[in-house]
Amino acid sequence: MTRLQTELERLYLAPPAPAGGDPATRLADAQGHVRALVLEVLQPTGWDALARVWQGVQAELELPAPGIAVSGTDGLQLWFSLAAPIAPERAHAFLESLRARYLADTPPARVRLRPDPAHPGRHAALVPAPQPATGDWSAWVAPDLAAIFSQTPWLDVEPGDEGQSALLRALRPASLAAFDAALERLALDALPARAPEPAAAPAEGHAANDDPRRFLLRVMNDENVALALRIEAAKALLGAGC
Repeated sequence: MTRLQTELERLYLAPPAPAGGDPATRLADAQGHVRALVLEVLQPTGWDALARVWQGVQAELELPAPGIAVSGTDGLQLWFSLAAPIAPERAHAFLESLRARYLADTPPARVRLRPDPAHPGRHAALVPAPQPATGDWSAWVAPDLAAIFSQTPWLDVEPGDEGQSALLRALRPASLAAFDAALERLALDALPARAPEPAAAPAEGHAANDDPRRFLLRVMNDENVALALRIEAAKALLGAGC
């Protein structure tokens, strides 16, 4: 097994069947559960939109950085890695929540989410791989180079195994506990904001109905009021000869 295959096994592939199996077909196990969750944006959206997701999942959801890939054809991808497989419905719900949170201004037709329970058994193509129609390659890319592939999301030469494995070696899978916490956070943040309760009418004897002296005395004696305001209230009382 090459170093690249070792990293793909560690991050994205489901456990092999007893007879092994082609790694390219092992992004889902026999039950359709997955460790690899892929969010892709198509041209001409580019890296700027996808960078919001890449940064947000780390800064706001406290998840490990996903892998970044060029599809070899028409898109840029984020590959999320989980420590253990989950049902495709949960995987898709997470990706859809990311789309709604970070890509709301991107036309849905330019966003692909894999897996998609509407298409059982269909997943993203494993990276890196050649494209039969063009001979171009999909590949893993570094975050600081992703932007230069916005208009040409492919490599025209085969990427080296060592460089590809080095990019993957820096990544780590998200624990299921961290994934669940992120999914819960996304669900809570998507809830509509609660309308503010109407202000209660001032009770009799409160400031609205107080005479100025009683109001100033209460401000001056309230330790929860800023000191500067308490001093001003005391000055006002002294100036009034109270």
